[in-house]
Order: sequence, then C-alpha cells, then structure tokens
Amino acid sequence: MKKIWPLPQIEIHDLSSVVEDRPTALLTGGPAWNVAGSLLNLPLVIQAEPHKADHDFLKMLADGLPEEVEVIYGVGGGLASDAAKYVGWANNLPVVIVPTALSVDGFFTGLVAVRENGTVHYLDTGPASKVIIDWEIIRNAPAHLRGTGIAELLSIVTGLLDWRYAGERNQNTPETRFQPWAAGLAAGIAQQAFKIAAGVGQGRVEALTNLLDLMCLEVQLTNQIGHNRPQEGSEQYFAYALERRVARGYGIPYADLIGPGILIAAALHGQDVAPIRETLQSAGIRIEQISLNDIRATLPEMPDYVREHKLPYSIFNDFDPTPERVNELLATTGLDNRGGRP
Repeated sequence: MKKIWPLPQIEIHDLSSVVEDRPTALLTGGPAWNVAGSLLNLPLVIQAEPHKADHDFLKMLADGLPEEVEVIYGVGGGLASDAAKYVGWANNLPVVIVPTALSVDGFFTGLVAVRENGTVHYLDTGPASKVIIDWEIIRNAPAHLRGTGIAELLSIVTGLLDWRYAGERNQNTPETRFQPWAAGLAAGIAQQAFKIAAGVGQGRVEALTNLLDLMCLEVQLTNQIGHNRPQEGSEQYFAYALERRVARGYGIPYADLIGPGILIAAALHGQDVAPIRETLQSAGIRIEQISLNDIRATLPEMPDYVREHKLPYSIFNDFDPTPERVNELLATTGLDNRGGRP
C-alpha cells in the first residue's frame, strides 16, 4: 500500500501563547531550552537531552517513556525533532515540534534519520502533529544555525544531477525512475533558494518565511513521489560518511557537513561551484568547519561506502579517487584554501 504523508499542521505565533495541559515528555538540548524554556509552560513528566541519533539510543528513549505521558515535545534542532518523532511513533503519541532555528527540513517530514551500521537509514514514523514557529526565536538564533536549512534546498541542485545521472545509466529503480515534471518543480524551488539566501543570512523574517515555504514545498514534493531522489544524492552521502569521522559529543551541525558535500558533488558533475559557494556562505553556512584532513580521508572511501551501504546510484559509484583527482576537487571547490588550517 502506498502512503503519501501530509505536512504537519504549522502554527506561527509566540511561544508564550502555547497552552498545554497534557502530561508532557520533553526532548531538547541545553542551548535550545535556555532560549525557549522561559516561554513554554509545559506540564513536564520527564525531560531528556538526546545527544545522538543512533537507532539503539532512540529505542532506549522510547522504551523508557513513563506511562502517564500523553504528548511528546521536541524543542530545538533536527536531533530533538527526530528523537521526538521517534518516541511519539514508538508509543503512538502525538508530537509537537518547536524549532529554535530553521536548520533542517526534518521538522516537516514523516521520516526520522537514524544512524545504524555506519550510515543513515530513514524510518517512516509519520509527521509531527504540529510544528510551532515563533519568528522572534528563529530570527535571533545564531547565524550559523538560523536558516541553514537552506542547504536542504541547495542540495536539490546536486540531487537532481545524480538522479538524472542514475537514470541515464538505467540505475534507478522503477519506484525512483527519473520524472522530468518532478525535477522541474524541484529545480524551481532550488532557484528561489539562491534568491533568498542573503536575507536568510541577515535574519530577515520575510526571507525566513520564504525559506519555510520552500522547505515545505520540497518536503511535500518528495512525499508525493515517495522518495528523496530530487533532493538527496552524493552531497548527502559524503556528509553521512564524513559524520562518522568527525562527530563527537553532540555532533556537528548538519549544514557544516552538507555544505562541503554540495560543493564536492557539484564539482564532480562539472558545475560552476562559485555561485553555490557564495550562496551557502551568504545564508550563514560554515563551509570550512570540517578539517581538510578529514575531507581528504573521506573522499577516497566514497566509492566503497556507497556500494557497501547500497545507497541510491550517484556519481560516487563511478568516482576514481586518485590523489590527483582529490587535489583537483579540493582546489575547484576552494575547500583547500583555508589560511593554512589543516
């Protein structure tokens, strides 16, 4: 049976106006709760700070939920959101998501990205019951988090290239066959992302509202066709592989991983990376947070990584990671130009 998930209900208002009388389990992080906690009056039964998205860890959170809890709140970024959706799904309870930055599109999807066996797997949990947006919270978030969900839209550029690349080589499944109409719609969303990036980086509510709208359109498009190929390809596979090497403690912000991946994937497809790089940076995405040594170590692993984990076909399946090719990629993307930082 095919199931097409809807978007969650989205409410835009001050957090101080939230009225909640159901016994609540809260999943959040320290910085996020410091921002939102004084505005939310929740009847808490239990509070936890998830620090990783490993499947076994999320199962433990779900299994430990007190019986009296009637609603799950996820307050913060993508990890809090995914943990809340997982715990709610596992216990058949409604979920309310309160983003403190527009950092990922996962607030609006019916999926949870769990880490298992060295890569990312998606679980169909269904969307949250509700997402609450408070623009004062969002626009005052740190610039490197505030609107970095724009990377989800810019990954459409390379996702579409990989989707078409796989189609030309008869490597898409029947369910993920290349569909020009869907590719055209996705390309239009990506085009708008280039236009709003500077305003997003400046914290302008108008641009952030555009970002919210575009992320919702991107999510609903992938919901409709039943897969993420228009928006997920080699750029995200690189981020998955890199995450294993660099994640420590509470991990690395998603955009810091995916930004370099988008540049590398675009260069592999022969695209001009300059406007993509400029757009990422103008939106507040830090493309030089990952060490050059970690990038150099990850790139040669990519052909084996995508085959080992049976990831959808991409240009990495045919990548020949010679030292010369790796150096050329780093030079083309500008990732080797970081003032001497290794």
